[in-house]
Amino acid sequence: MRLEKCWFCSSTVYPGHGIQFVRNDAKIFRFCRSKCHKNFKMKRNPRKVKWTKAYRRLHGKDMTQDTTFEFERKRNRPERYDRNLAENTLKAIKKIDKVRSDRAASHIEKRLKVRKGKERREAQKELEQSIHLVKAPQALREDQSLTLPKIKVQVSQPKSDQNQAMEE
Repeated sequence: MRLEKCWFCSSTVYPGHGIQFVRNDAKIFRFCRSKCHKNFKMKRNPRKVKWTKAYRRLHGKDMTQDTTFEFERKRNRPERYDRNLAENTLKAIKKIDKVRSDRAASHIEKRLKVRKGKERREAQKELEQSIHLVKAPQALREDQSLTLPKIKVQVSQPKSDQNQAMEE
């Protein structure tokens, strides 16, 4: 059973599923569903469509470089069946899946940590700007340390000859 990859969204296409398109130059494109096929016919770039794997990898939302991806590559070299080799391969696949899921989880944690820091800074800035909504006005008048210092800025505009002529 050969599992193919969708040309547009990189999801798995199981046997008997999806659409296959053969171009005039004999290049074969496989699509998992009509949504991918229609987007391909509309000449959309998968790297610019937000729900595709290509977009997620390009914008740092999915892992791009990891040694576990090398095991997923397609190999067309036939191997002689060996029971021990098949058993070891299945054990290795389980270990590789565990390693990949752990690395993906740590990648997601890193992304969320950056987001949490950003949200915290935004919340602190909003609190500084609208402290009067949180504290009672009477408490702000009594304790001056709760308010931000007021800065007076003078804005002066030099008058040019044209402005003076317009005023007259």
